[in-house]
Amino acid sequence: MGDRPPVGRRDALRNRKLLTDKAREVFAEQGLNAPLDEIARRAGVGNATLYRHFPTRAALVDEVFRDGLTETTAAGERARTAEDAWTGLTEYLQTVFAGLAADRGTNDLMTTNLEGVASLEAIHAHNRTTIHGLLRRGQEQGTIRADLTAEDLLLALAALGRAVPALTTVTPDAWLRPLTLLLDGLRARPATPPLPAPALTSAQLGKVLLNLSPYRQR
Repeated sequence: MGDRPPVGRRDALRNRKLLTDKAREVFAEQGLNAPLDEIARRAGVGNATLYRHFPTRAALVDEVFRDGLTETTAAGERARTAEDAWTGLTEYLQTVFAGLAADRGTNDLMTTNLEGVASLEAIHAHNRTTIHGLLRRGQEQGTIRADLTAEDLLLALAALGRAVPALTTVTPDAWLRPLTLLLDGLRARPATPPLPAPALTSAQLGKVLLNLSPYRQR
């Protein structure tokens, strides 16, 4: 019994877990811009307690999602080892979009750029590496159009991803049709006209995703 933390410390740990659990619940329902007051209320603590544990929204988001995107990471690892890059890409994106449809918080994380969230930076980096590798191999295998860049695809996926919550109000899998249409446009075909205008750079894409974000510091 001597190893037990003091009562004050136990209460602090309990409150932190309550806040994290309720934040996960609220973010899944309402997205990352959900009122922090609602999270504190569901956890049964005051706003001061929430801010003592998580001084910024970014700190709370990082705590909630640090270990919550393991399936996305695992799907990326599986896709990277697929012999056929096209199959790997389509199966990976179907897994990602199923996650976007199931959880508004995950949708916000994957389709926008939130500053100051280390776990988000890690999953975005993993996603970019997966997409880059699959596109390169697909182009080498002749299944993906040669002028497509990873930034082209990431922007299109982010734009479609933002529509997923609205699509799921109709039917849970309504996103499958537009995703399939988007993917069909990536295929290599004879005499396909080149894409107009230059592709976005990685920095330009980051700026666009940041501007898409519903996130605000509170």
